[in-house]
Amino acid sequence: MINKKVNSVQEALRDVQDDVTIMLGGFGLCGIPENSIAELVQKEIKNLTCISNNAGVDDFGLGMLLQKRQIKKMISSYVGENAEFERQMLSGELEVELIPQGTLAERCRAAQAGIPAFFTPAGFGTEVAIGKETREFNGKMHVMELAFNADFAISMERRYCRKFNL
Repeated sequence: MINKKVNSVQEALRDVQDDVTIMLGGFGLCGIPENSIAELVQKEIKNLTCISNNAGVDDFGLGMLLQKRQIKKMISSYVGENAEFERQMLSGELEVELIPQGTLAERCRAAQAGIPAFFTPAGFGTEVAIGKETREFNGKMHVMELAFNADFAISMERRYCRKFNL
């Protein structure tokens, strides 16, 4: 079995460079990899695509990366408490993909299970479905969602950090 435990945040993030996609764990501000986010800020990594439940708040979580303009695209299910996120989104500085919470979780899970895509009824008939394949199953319309294609996934730190090269 491959050992993916490392001894420091710096070691965990050693291979992270500009223009990568990162899945970040946590729900709201609970359980986020705050030390890893602080290290990404310190390393001045740019043009990140971040996949996370939320975009943090102005001075904490992913909000720190947004303040430094290090995120180019945010993929989330909730973004309501970050004024800087809102400003960047409305000005067109930040690409945003908002997706239903369950779809976000399933796209993460599907990626790890080797499932390239799946159908869900969530989002059919809304902006979420625009440009996506749809299909009827048992009389109900579904939207095809692609599994995430991330370069890294970072979870909450404890005594060590975990690094997942996907």
